[in-house]
Amino acid sequence: MAKNLVIVESPTKAKTISKILGEDFSVVSSMGHIVDLPQKELGVDVENKFKPKYVVIPARKKLLTQLKKDAKDKEKIYVATDPDREGEAIGWQIKDKVLKGKSVLRVSFHEITPHAVNEAFKHGREFDLKMIEAQVGRRILDRIVGYFLSPLLWKKIARGLSAGRVQSVALKLITERERQIQAFTPQEYWEIAAELFKPKVSGESNFTAKLQKIEDKKAEIKNKEAADNICGELQGKEFKVSEIRKTEKKRYAPAPFITSTMQQEAFNKLRFNASKTMLIAQQLYEGIDIGEDNPVGLITYMRTDSPHVAPEAIQEVREHIGRSFGKDFLPEKPNTFKVKKSAQEAHEAIRPSYVSRAPESLKNFLNHDQYRLYELIYNRFLASQMKPAEFLATGVDIAADKYLFTASGSHLLFEGFLAAYNNNNKDEKEGDEEDEDNEKEKSGNLIPPLEQGEILGLNKLTPSQHFTKPPPRYSDSSLIKALEEEGIGRPSTYAPIIYTLILRDYVRRIKGYLNPTELGFKVCDMLVEYFPKIMDVKFTALMEEELDEIEEGQLTKEKVLEDFYAPFKVSLDFAQANIKKEVITSDQVCDKCGKPMIVKWGRRGKFLSCSDFPACKNSKSIGSGVKCPEVNCGGELIERRSKRGFFYGCSNFPKCTFTSRTLPEDKEEQRAT
Repeated sequence: MAKNLVIVESPTKAKTISKILGEDFSVVSSMGHIVDLPQKELGVDVENKFKPKYVVIPARKKLLTQLKKDAKDKEKIYVATDPDREGEAIGWQIKDKVLKGKSVLRVSFHEITPHAVNEAFKHGREFDLKMIEAQVGRRILDRIVGYFLSPLLWKKIARGLSAGRVQSVALKLITERERQIQAFTPQEYWEIAAELFKPKVSGESNFTAKLQKIEDKKAEIKNKEAADNICGELQGKEFKVSEIRKTEKKRYAPAPFITSTMQQEAFNKLRFNASKTMLIAQQLYEGIDIGEDNPVGLITYMRTDSPHVAPEAIQEVREHIGRSFGKDFLPEKPNTFKVKKSAQEAHEAIRPSYVSRAPESLKNFLNHDQYRLYELIYNRFLASQMKPAEFLATGVDIAADKYLFTASGSHLLFEGFLAAYNNNNKDEKEGDEEDEDNEKEKSGNLIPPLEQGEILGLNKLTPSQHFTKPPPRYSDSSLIKALEEEGIGRPSTYAPIIYTLILRDYVRRIKGYLNPTELGFKVCDMLVEYFPKIMDVKFTALMEEELDEIEEGQLTKEKVLEDFYAPFKVSLDFAQANIKKEVITSDQVCDKCGKPMIVKWGRRGKFLSCSDFPACKNSKSIGSGVKCPEVNCGGELIERRSKRGFFYGCSNFPKCTFTSRTLPEDKEEQRAT
């Protein structure tokens, strides 16, 4: 019988750790939190220093009883929950509810490997009460906001809606961007490209230059007529090289992944949404069976905002780079990276647990998505400790009378970290046509050897029409980047924020981008009107900083909560007294009582309801205006909602069972905008 008990959160993690520790340890799972604030009441005494009232989660009652049995007669008890605020709080709750009066040691590690786990168990510690205070403060703050704001949304818009301290600010970013897109008026502009060549040179010497200046002023060509006139004037002109610039440039290695950058890159390169990325990363962290005696944790802990790397891991990766790429790729000293003020430096970056386990060696043990994410993490870590890539950038000015053309290109001199990892991100360039064109020109424009004063030949002039573009909608990647830059949310919250916005139907993900719904606009507008401070980006960022300061011991949670609650209560009282139900009428009448139908929102989306409800309970779906494509059906496609999200079904269901994830393309694009 095992002498010692170890409690972790998940069964997978329990299995991996059990194999490492051996038969003297019984490793069990708490399945996450075992207590929380009550669901049907505030659960916070706002008059008594915001004391929380925790209750056992109903689904965990049997588990709690079992944990008490497991702990009975054990010589030592260890809590090995995750190494962050949430893990510290879960462990403390277990000690308080299950292990009261018993001697309990807290152990934490950032990778589930034999060395890391065994070292952690040699250095058990007491619980970090400041870390727990910070988590409790965040939980209470979020409960106060959600508990009081959600009923106001029910009163104003529809039952079942919710608001959140961080998610609502994220919704504001998305709706503001959408309004910028809606208000945007495209402006026409033209560009002129000259295809030039070196006369009397054998072989290919063609390259492209773009018109940049006219009489030393930026070329602004607004229509086809102006472009054609310029092309006409340029016919027969002499194209002369006026200046040549050659510059050696370095592109430095990126930092190893933290949570936000991993989520961004997984979207940009793999098209994984944030939730999927975190789910797969957790699988890699907690342990994968790779054909050995025990499951193995393949990466370090996936919720982190620190690029710090353990010295032994630095040494291992540098040795690997020297062997696999050569000493030319290895910097004299390890690369270091700037740490944000809010980062928890005790945490590590996300990296492979063992550099010796190359992705290719694990291909037979990982599923397709696990392999792709592991490969991304692995290669990024290698690259982070390699030399910069070096380029020779060439810029050429070519004068043709009063017109100045420029050509640019770059030549790779030394691969550096690019030998392991290319971190170009297409997503960041979405919507910027000019930048995309410039990238193509630099990478694909091979400029032949030229001399100043040299006369070039002209093959052709190509005018091209363009239109300015609005800012792009947020993707998971760009929204996480914006939240991080604004100081909103922390590593554990980015994926849940996006998931909740989609779950509530405030936002829909269309072709990988986040589109606010009509309901999302209404919720956001109401919150901005009545709670401008809660919806203020800078205020939310300040609250995040104060929660961090609780963990650092610079503030108490009571002080933070008191400073927040007093002005919040003023806004709340005003809103409760002034908010009135919004009624949106339609042009349809009830076919049962003849009274007007009004628009409402429910669990399955928007629908029409009789204005005389509850006396008349007639309701019906709102049609899409698109006929069912089934032959001889005659029905209309209606938006419906299931556990998998929204889809379109025929109004003649169950007679017609046609369904589709989207409307015809033109209609879908119209709805998206």
